[in-house]
Amino acid sequence: MTDHSLTTWQRELRAQFPIITANPGVAYLDSAATAQKPQPVLDAVMTYLTGENANAARGTYPWANRTTTRVEQARDRLRAFLGDPEPDRSGVHFVSGATEGLRAVARDWLAPQLRDGDEIVVAHADHQANILPWQEVAALARARGDRVTLIPMPYDAAHDYDAGRLADLLTPRTRMIAATHVHHVYGNDMHVSRLRAAAGPGVPICLDAAQSIGHLPVSVAGLDADFLVFSGHKAMALPGTGAIWARNRRGPLFRPGGWPGTPNTAGIVSLTAALDWLDAAGVDRIAAWTRDLGARLTGALAGLNGYEVLGCRTSLAADSTVQRRQGIVTFRHRTIGSHDLGFILAADGFLVRADGHCQGEQGEKTTSVRVSLHVHNTVGEIDRLVDRLAALNDA
Repeated sequence: MTDHSLTTWQRELRAQFPIITANPGVAYLDSAATAQKPQPVLDAVMTYLTGENANAARGTYPWANRTTTRVEQARDRLRAFLGDPEPDRSGVHFVSGATEGLRAVARDWLAPQLRDGDEIVVAHADHQANILPWQEVAALARARGDRVTLIPMPYDAAHDYDAGRLADLLTPRTRMIAATHVHHVYGNDMHVSRLRAAAGPGVPICLDAAQSIGHLPVSVAGLDADFLVFSGHKAMALPGTGAIWARNRRGPLFRPGGWPGTPNTAGIVSLTAALDWLDAAGVDRIAAWTRDLGARLTGALAGLNGYEVLGCRTSLAADSTVQRRQGIVTFRHRTIGSHDLGFILAADGFLVRADGHCQGEQGEKTTSVRVSLHVHNTVGEIDRLVDRLAALNDA
């Protein structure tokens, strides 16, 4: 695809986001926190809510039956979106988001299997949503007299997982590896396919895919993980919906605990519509677009003396051969505090995140500014942002 055709493709997609077109002076740069919703997703939800809204699996009248069918079809739609090679074996369970999903895997699936002396590998520099659940189940085990040890995931100098060192840390008592597909601060693709080679065939792997689903192509066939958990709102669906995909190959079948209650039917409808929209748009092209914008920003920031870009130092230049940032660029100013910088940028219409980004205890100790991109962002927005950042050095 030529640059011109890619630009035309992006312009047509950008026009489908009502909140973006209604605010031409605003650059929304916080898609890692929540993604904006294209019109077809909004239309699907409104059509459902005004046409056949009912509870799923709770009635026998037509609206209820159709809602139940929608939920079941959404499970199949997600399996197809993930390239599930064994859809008859796997399970799809809808949750409120990645945080609830990861906690469900920890409490409902892993906790009943834990015994004295067991170990869990936890990535302590990743998002707390993929740290706290494993700490919780270890604490529950200790409360009943079983010692469960959390083994810190090793990282290399580029903030990537060190699969070689990980292999040396694993033992026959390793019961789970909790990892992240794309890092929410550094933007790294964490190369999680290497974790299976390090772990061998028997150790379950649970992936936080909150920053990859809807942002780049994801194939569970290639990842060989056992659980993949994500939030729908970061994949252009409504808030309050997400999913656990369970391979169901290693260990017992995953079944969420407790009474399921009423599902978020409108959220599930929005997720199906979002997956349809993403497939039609081309997730591979979305990933290429956001990577190019991220490379443009990192390349510019590398030339500004007042700024420090977090993450892999060798992936900053736009022509870098090791560029691995997936549309997320996080940085600090050397003299302006990150919260202040966030307020300054917001006043100029650049909506970024400026805080600690919910990173674990082995993560960054100083707040930073995160720019996270999606298909509606433009080259012009990046260039205007760079100009504003450069002007702060001259002020």
